[in-house]
Amino acid sequence: MASFFHVYRPEGVNSKYRLIVFDDSKEAFIPLTEFYNDQVKRISESSVIAYLNTLEPFFYWLKHKGRYRASKVCWDDEPEAVKEVVRQYLLDQMHCKIRGRDGHEGVYLTSKSSKTVQLFLSAIKGFYKTMIRLKKYPYANPLIDLEFKDSLSEQPGERGNRPRMPKAAGTEEPLSFRKQTDSYFKIINEEWVPEIIGDWDLPYRIYQAGDTDGWRLLDEVITRFMFETGARISEIIPRAEMIFADKITTYLGAVLDVATVNLHYNLH
Repeated sequence: MASFFHVYRPEGVNSKYRLIVFDDSKEAFIPLTEFYNDQVKRISESSVIAYLNTLEPFFYWLKHKGRYRASKVCWDDEPEAVKEVVRQYLLDQMHCKIRGRDGHEGVYLTSKSSKTVQLFLSAIKGFYKTMIRLKKYPYANPLIDLEFKDSLSEQPGERGNRPRMPKAAGTEEPLSFRKQTDSYFKIINEEWVPEIIGDWDLPYRIYQAGDTDGWRLLDEVITRFMFETGARISEIIPRAEMIFADKITTYLGAVLDVATVNLHYNLH
């Protein structure tokens, strides 16, 4: 599959770049090239390469499929457009679930989610941070939660007359701290847990819609089984198909018996 890729500068070639990133048309992609050559001065080579390896597929996808309000999106578009394409990439390519929250969006991992979701979110946030610092991106970082406030509350259990006992002592109320992050996309859990729809009218709305649309008897039976027994759909469909298959067999058998009797009568 075509994608973006990177190559190191060959020996004897005069260039300010130690490594160059190319797109799928084999044209130099300067933003990622600048990102690498800036970051390699700050963090380890292996870390920057790990970032490139997770960003290159995203920029390939962005080039060919990134859309916002029916328009093609480029990496240096306004923050809302960038947020939307990152959201779509997390949903479609990394198989995450997204839920909006106050000032940010929660990312839930599923059993199908890529193992590099956290790495990708760190890399794309770092990419825009670098582009802003290098004056290549004219907006605020789209991967930053602008409403984030790093407020520190007083720790429970602290007393002025004596220090807090160590955790091993087992005499203090456990402290529950959650690591805070200014990321716009925040990973909420390790794996998505499906939630039951809590609308009591939902079954009746579906029944009404089915009647209006003129659904088949098999559709109605499967739907009623699902809502009124609590069985899984994987348990219902094979059973429903078996029941209807038996009824069809019985019906065809009866028709065949009638035809046999008529044939016998006509012959005699």
